[in-house]
Amino acid sequence: MTRLNNLDSELAQELGDFPEDDLDVVFTPKECRTLQPSMPEDGVELDSHVRDCVQTYIREWLIVNRKNQGNSGTCSLKNKGSRKDFHKMLQKQTFESETLDSSDANFQAGPRPVHTLPEEASRTTLTSCDFDLRSLQPDPRLENLLRHVSAEEFERQNEEARRTNRHAELLALYPSVDEDDAVEIRPVPDRPKEHLGNRILVKLQTLKFDIEIEPLFACIALYDIKERKKISENFHCDLNPDLLRGFLRSHTPSIDLSTQARSAVFSVTYPSSDIYLVIKIEKVLQQGEIGDCAEPYMVLKESEAGKVKEKIEKLKAQAESFCQRLGKYRMPFAWIPISLTNFFNLSTLEREIPEAEGLNGRSTSDKRATLLQARRFSERSLSSEDSYPVSNFKTISLTLSTFFKQEGDRLSDEDLFKFLADFKRSSSLQRRIKTLPGTLKLEISPAPENLGYCLTAELLPVKPFPENRNRPHKEILEFPIREVYVPHTIYRNLLYVYPQRLNFANRPASARNITIKIQFMCGEDPSCAMPVIFGKSSGPEFVQEIYTAITYHNKSPDFYEEVKIKLPAKLTEKHHLLFTFYHISCQPKQGATVETLLGYSWLPILLNDRLQTGHYCLPVALDKLPFHYSIHSPEKVPSQIPPVKWVEGHKGVFNVEVQAVSSVHTQDNHLEKFFTLCHSLESQVTFPIRLMDQKITEATLEHELKLSIICLNSSRLEPLVLFLHLVLDKLFQLAVQPMVIAGQTANFSQFAFESVVAIVNSLHNSKDLSKDQHGRNCLLASYVYYVFRLPDPQREVVKPGAGSSAILTESRYYTFGRTSAVSVGSKLLQSRVISCSNPDITVTQTSTDEEVKNIMSSKPVDHSSSRMSFYVEGTNDMPSICASPRPPNKKHFHEELALQMVVSTGMVRESVFKYAWFFFELLIKSMAQYVHNIEKQDNPRRSRFSDRFKDDITTIVSVVTSEIAALLVKPQKESEQAEKINISLAFFLYDLLSLMDRGFVFNLIKHYCNQLSNKLNSLSTLISMRLEFLRILCSHEHYLNLNLFFMTSASAPASPSPSLSSQNSSSCSSFQDQKIAGMFDLSAEYRQQHFLTGLLFTELAAALDADSEGISKVQRKAVSAILSLLSSHDLDPRCSKKEVKIKIAALYLPLVGIILDSLPQLHDFTISDARSGKGRTGNPEEEQESAGAISQNVALAIAGNHFNLRSSGMSLVSLPYRQSATLGPDTSRNLLICFLWIMKNADQNLIQKWIADLPSMQLNRILDLLFICVSCFEYKGKQSSDKVSTQALQKSRDVKARLEEALLRGEGARGEMMKRCRIPAGNDRLAGLNENLRWRKEQTQWRQANERQDKTKAELDQEALISGNLATEANLIILDMQENIIQASFAAECRDNLLGGVLKVLINSLGCDQSTTYLTHCFATLRALIAKFGDFLFEEEVEQCADLCQRVLHHCSSSIDITRTQACATLYLLMRYSFSSTSNFARVKMQVTMSLASLVGKSPEFNEEFLRRSLRTILAYAEEDADMQATPFPVQVEELLCNLNSILSDTVKMREFQEDPEMLMDLMYRIAKGYQTSPDLRLTWLQNMAEKHTKRKSYTEAAMCLVHAAALVAEYLSMLEDRNYLPVGSVSFQNISPNVLEESAVSDDVLSPDEDGICSGRYFSESGLVGLLEQAAELFSTGGLYETVNEVYKIVIPILEAHRDFRKLTLTHSKLQKAFDSIINKGQKRMFGTYFRVGFYGSKFGDLDEQEFVYKEPAITKLPEISHRLEGFYGQCFGEDAVEVIKDSAPVDKRKLDPNKAYIQITFVEPYFDEYEMKDRVTYFEKNFNLCRFMYTTPFTMDGRPRGELSEQYKRNTILTTMHAFPYVKTRINVIQKEEFILTPIEVAIEDMQKKTQELTAATNQEPPDAKMLQMVLQGSVGATVNQGPLEVAQVFLAEIPADPKLYRHHNKLRLCFKEFIMRCGEAVEKNKRLITADQREYQLELRKNYGKLKENLRPMIERKIPELYKPVVKVHSTRESFRNHSFRKYDAQTSSQST
Repeated sequence: MTRLNNLDSELAQELGDFPEDDLDVVFTPKECRTLQPSMPEDGVELDSHVRDCVQTYIREWLIVNRKNQGNSGTCSLKNKGSRKDFHKMLQKQTFESETLDSSDANFQAGPRPVHTLPEEASRTTLTSCDFDLRSLQPDPRLENLLRHVSAEEFERQNEEARRTNRHAELLALYPSVDEDDAVEIRPVPDRPKEHLGNRILVKLQTLKFDIEIEPLFACIALYDIKERKKISENFHCDLNPDLLRGFLRSHTPSIDLSTQARSAVFSVTYPSSDIYLVIKIEKVLQQGEIGDCAEPYMVLKESEAGKVKEKIEKLKAQAESFCQRLGKYRMPFAWIPISLTNFFNLSTLEREIPEAEGLNGRSTSDKRATLLQARRFSERSLSSEDSYPVSNFKTISLTLSTFFKQEGDRLSDEDLFKFLADFKRSSSLQRRIKTLPGTLKLEISPAPENLGYCLTAELLPVKPFPENRNRPHKEILEFPIREVYVPHTIYRNLLYVYPQRLNFANRPASARNITIKIQFMCGEDPSCAMPVIFGKSSGPEFVQEIYTAITYHNKSPDFYEEVKIKLPAKLTEKHHLLFTFYHISCQPKQGATVETLLGYSWLPILLNDRLQTGHYCLPVALDKLPFHYSIHSPEKVPSQIPPVKWVEGHKGVFNVEVQAVSSVHTQDNHLEKFFTLCHSLESQVTFPIRLMDQKITEATLEHELKLSIICLNSSRLEPLVLFLHLVLDKLFQLAVQPMVIAGQTANFSQFAFESVVAIVNSLHNSKDLSKDQHGRNCLLASYVYYVFRLPDPQREVVKPGAGSSAILTESRYYTFGRTSAVSVGSKLLQSRVISCSNPDITVTQTSTDEEVKNIMSSKPVDHSSSRMSFYVEGTNDMPSICASPRPPNKKHFHEELALQMVVSTGMVRESVFKYAWFFFELLIKSMAQYVHNIEKQDNPRRSRFSDRFKDDITTIVSVVTSEIAALLVKPQKESEQAEKINISLAFFLYDLLSLMDRGFVFNLIKHYCNQLSNKLNSLSTLISMRLEFLRILCSHEHYLNLNLFFMTSASAPASPSPSLSSQNSSSCSSFQDQKIAGMFDLSAEYRQQHFLTGLLFTELAAALDADSEGISKVQRKAVSAILSLLSSHDLDPRCSKKEVKIKIAALYLPLVGIILDSLPQLHDFTISDARSGKGRTGNPEEEQESAGAISQNVALAIAGNHFNLRSSGMSLVSLPYRQSATLGPDTSRNLLICFLWIMKNADQNLIQKWIADLPSMQLNRILDLLFICVSCFEYKGKQSSDKVSTQALQKSRDVKARLEEALLRGEGARGEMMKRCRIPAGNDRLAGLNENLRWRKEQTQWRQANERQDKTKAELDQEALISGNLATEANLIILDMQENIIQASFAAECRDNLLGGVLKVLINSLGCDQSTTYLTHCFATLRALIAKFGDFLFEEEVEQCADLCQRVLHHCSSSIDITRTQACATLYLLMRYSFSSTSNFARVKMQVTMSLASLVGKSPEFNEEFLRRSLRTILAYAEEDADMQATPFPVQVEELLCNLNSILSDTVKMREFQEDPEMLMDLMYRIAKGYQTSPDLRLTWLQNMAEKHTKRKSYTEAAMCLVHAAALVAEYLSMLEDRNYLPVGSVSFQNISPNVLEESAVSDDVLSPDEDGICSGRYFSESGLVGLLEQAAELFSTGGLYETVNEVYKIVIPILEAHRDFRKLTLTHSKLQKAFDSIINKGQKRMFGTYFRVGFYGSKFGDLDEQEFVYKEPAITKLPEISHRLEGFYGQCFGEDAVEVIKDSAPVDKRKLDPNKAYIQITFVEPYFDEYEMKDRVTYFEKNFNLCRFMYTTPFTMDGRPRGELSEQYKRNTILTTMHAFPYVKTRINVIQKEEFILTPIEVAIEDMQKKTQELTAATNQEPPDAKMLQMVLQGSVGATVNQGPLEVAQVFLAEIPADPKLYRHHNKLRLCFKEFIMRCGEAVEKNKRLITADQREYQLELRKNYGKLKENLRPMIERKIPELYKPVVKVHSTRESFRNHSFRKYDAQTSSQST
């Protein structure tokens, strides 16, 4: 490697050259919920199992930390901490798009109200051409604009300005990488902690009945009726007033505070709608049945006076006497259930609310509201399988007023569940059970996270625990309905005893009121009763005995008592439960005692050293207890003398259930056996040992232990999980601890290892356990992270055999060692199989145990253990010093583990690699502890670990890699497994980098990569795997040093470091140049030097190159991996120095080459934002519409700022590119930001040198890249951040939906889910069913995204601030790059086509929304360019010039002064240089004029006042420019400005009509017409119109504008050259629309196309023509005129054919196919326009007065709609009272109108065709296209009324002809001609009858037939009652032959009409007969009858002919006459021919 110079080594040092050790082993105290950890009682010698348990629960966590993790950028990037206050340092960037919104009203972009039109008249004079610009005040000028400075100096100044005040960290501004890819985040597992379900706080406030006469006691518990299980222990509560409590004083020795609680915290892990809170109420025992005792409560009320009061007093006295006598006995009294459905967010059932009311009489309104509230919440619930946030419900206060009386014979839990089920179904319970009136008030709320002053179930105070409160809260233990898989972390040892039934039915009479005294005894003497039973309410905390409640006179009572006992930690044979049965006499009898003994029963607590739990049916012994009874169970008492008397001859008569909740007793045979045997090894026990019912001798111990290890995994999952920490600790202990049993060395490591593997396997496979995002089982993850520590280096365990008490400790080892230190080869494997331990013989032997010393000296003593002196011996941290000196070849845990992993086979091996993560983390943690213990930090890493261990690691990595490869080829589930293993392997190597020799680890990485490539053929999986792998490695905190980043400069000649530049300054030979170019390539040398980065780049390049299935995801991964790396450098404080940044950037230079190669694959950002040269529109909707409408990516977009067309020969296809899949927008954006980062941070001289040597093709590529960058990083403004959050919300909804779906589908889906949405760090996992995390709302991902929706304004502002700074910084980097290119390449004189490229990028950036900061610099660069290459610019880059003018002009109208100043200066300079280069700036003049026209037409927020001011400023420049005064330049400038000013005036007018679209279009049309002689401008205006139309969704009109534009272009092209495939001017467009011919008005004499500056626009070319037409076709298609699409393409296709452009032809034909398909499918369904005639009358309308138009409105517009619109609009203009709509369509008499009003007349008109026309217009489309004649009808009578009798009803048909045919370039067209026809009454009748006949024919012949339609028409034709129906018409006109012979023909025609009509009626009646259903028969007969009548009545009239008409024809002229009598005669013709 090259020698490092000083600077570099300093830098390396600074980046924290590898600290010798990265890992730190720390002990952190375990956090404890309670003030003191739960411990067994003091002063008892514990057996080793209990001791181990307790030790496990209280010892500290051992955590391995990374020392430098804090520096690692990945870390800080992820927790965004560094971003918090970051925005406070940012400067606010000013964007014009945002100043508009806030600036004052007259700059407002929006339309102005037009009601100022009349006054505006005075202003129009002002704004016309003669408006004097000079009257304005010019803006300040740039003072040094006209000073002569050399171009170089100018550039230098610009650069200096650009370099100041820049933001150092680009990526700090960039939104952080998508968390989906962030595999390198290894979630820190949750600390193991006690399981708590959803916690509900229940506070009892009042409990009282209508009369208060005695104390009452409440006991509360939860029941799940579906599972039929009591799901919590009891909570006892006493709410009695002091007076009543005083009755019991004699029976309560003391009252402990803990028993006075009135509020309890219940925990529910699995909420459901079946959970009930049941409150049972007991009272002191008194004489009588429950019913008798309850009687007074039902009938008496406290409030009543007189007798009642006396009664109550009497009852009270009675109660007091009972209390004194029987105060310690209770009797059941009442109960009340409360459904908790509404407190869990589960879908609630509507029924439950009324039920609660019905039951309780009254339910507070508060409750009602909250229940509904809860129901609303429930809609968000997912499924009842899991736990949900209970925290959503508010505190609910319930007042219940009805209690159920207890039934003496139905007290058991079984009965209770029946009652509850009935209660849930309906409230019928009230009918069957008596109820008591009373009041119970309680409050239910979610328990706060840290509820102060609370006691656990063991009565330990929970933190925080203030001392001063009076009543504590109590936590009530839950008995979950299903397993809860959370390992024990606290000592808990409770026993619950439930006496259930006693059957004394066959006993003598004395046993009636039975109670049981229950005691926990530690011996047989009565004094041995232990005070370990938890007391009830208002009494001592612990008591020695408890009495069950008594049912009066019941010989076989049911009990519902729950006795809770705190089990002693050390149980012996003597401990037992004692039950004593008594009869209680309620009535005081003389001399009789209260209690009469009935018998005894008992239950030993231990059976074969195991805790006894379950159901028992025990016999009862009479009289006295047998001697030494407690050793035996009562069923098996040996016979005694005298014999024991038993009830019913020793039958079981007493049912009792015992349950334990213990973290000491496993209650599982397999575990029990395993622990017992382990302890028999550790402590001195006497053999044989008893285990259950077997005896184990010393000889069988080894075998039994192996068996128990193997069987561990067969134990039930729940106990296994509960004792997981202890089980694993023991197994690991066995794995490394040498055992000598009966003189034989026993070796358990293989068994222990396999058992661990089996456990790991079953935990991962369990559906009930949760996993994190990497698929790691959460329980195991937290075990390794917190709990695991190296097994105790215990002294060797020797179990001396019978005689061999002492064996030499030393010798034992060698018998078992390896024969020789052969490390490789056949012997190795054999020996490994023989021995599973791995002693290293090579180590030198020392007799004293140094390790012990080291540990002693280096580790803190474990204080927690000092409480128990007996416990010290076993702890890890203080090994007993007396340990026999151990030989050095002791097994090390990591070596043993690695060995076992290597030698494992079969299923074990498979599981080891499937869950490799666990073993890897164990290895790492044990290695870290090993290194920590032996203090080998000083040793070089290489010798820390033995060679054999390294071999093992190599083997493991290689095996895992091949495993990954093998799995990837398999189906999907397996390949997902492979992904997880792959990630685990990466983390393993990542950790090894911190522990082992790095060269060794790098070799492993290399092997991994090679091995995968050899085995995999699917490219995308291969890359994806390697990427995730590398991404994890690269997130290492010493990544830069691992990569030797400081080596880069050595190979870079152009380094700024002094030591190098001096030697290289002279020799910048070609060798050097190659070297520079090489730095930007991914060379072999690079890959050697920078290993990890090289690998990462190789993957990226491969991913971008590939084109296989699913590659886009891989590409995203690759790019985001690199981006996250760069971000981590930006956020790493170690990298903030500039020199360091330069070095780091140099490390990434090859990325530039890769990005350039991928250029054609980048997402084209220029297209996706439908930006049309205008600034941003105010509202985003508009924007989107236009985007959808004109497909902007058709070759030429309207504004022409898209680079798809490149006339300058510099196309994107500048190089033979490979065709690959395009990248998505996000991936592209990420890749581009990486490029900008490198360009920003790399050494600028280096970059310039590199550019100077690049071929121009490559440079063009760079420019193309910059062009895309500009569009990519455009500022999107605040609105867009709103949009983003909407997307985020959408995304979050999807995620949420997926989440719900996954949960609902149950477990299997959860795994799926984890794949699909890798939840970001922080939400480490979806907690499993059993983890209470699941229901905490912040845990789920959608929650976070949701919150984005409710961002505060401050947050939005902050986002906008950051994105504004990002946009500015990105654009400035692009600008720097352009300057570099200009300087480097122009030095090399290769500027010909580069300038265009640079300009293009600049222009693009000017078209985006930019900050003032950027614009200032950008304009400066532009001016430098103009100054340097002015002449070239105007000659070659015509197109760019046009765009440039438009952009600059746009900025001249800016509302921001700085921008305007810069833009004016630039524009003036442009003119000036253009003049000086050609001394006539016709071209620029033309361009500027066109630009302005285009700007005015398009930009809605364009502000003419600012533009005028800018024009004035430019004029000022011209006047002040001393050098130019002698030339005609100033005059020409003034001329130009005047011209521009007049265009502006048109604009002002346009502004006025902003709200009146028709008027606006007319005006634009007029402006365009005015430019008839200036084709470029006319084209511009036509495009402006198209754009306006598109915005209003008038797509057809927009298309027409473009067709006109195309015709215009065609005219010019045909003038220039005669190509037969081109259209011959506008004539060729006739088929599209005859209107197009108006474009041919331009003839040669007006203009010649060769004149300078004319027709130079980009559209005047063949591709321009094609572009316009394609766009038109798109619009026609959108507008539904598919036939026209065909016509348009008829012109396009020959051109494409001539160009041999087959790709476009394919596209074109596919579009044609679509169009024709649409015609077939949509046919008649298409909606074309609806037409109205609108006439304006009144002087208020100005030049509209008396004008008539035909308006084209969208299809199905009704008359009221257009009437409302116009009335509304003109009402705004002239005031609402001044506008009136004329309702009829009769001719308007102007004299009768009010001169002060404006009148509008609107009439619906229909297209009108002559008969001959109808022959050609066959299709629906033809009848709606190319329309210029319309007709409407007005009925009238001669006396002025509109309607009259049939004989006097006339009709006027008016036909209007419009100036142009519809559709046209505008939506209203002037009416130019109006004809009227008048129909006489008989002609009206003929018309009506013809219409009726047509309707009938249509209805009859309709296919498929429509009966309803037919009947409707028939009814109207033959129905008897039809007024003015056919019969009446016939009677009026046909009854007699008319007197006037002129009417003969009409008479005859009407007669023939009737003849046809009656025939059609007949057909219709027949048809109807075939269609009707049975129930319509009568209707048919009726119809037939009516038809017959009508026919009869009409027959005489139909058959009467006029004889004169049937005479032979003699005169010739009479036929002429008859022709003239055609029914549509003009009215005057009729009158003039009266004489004939």
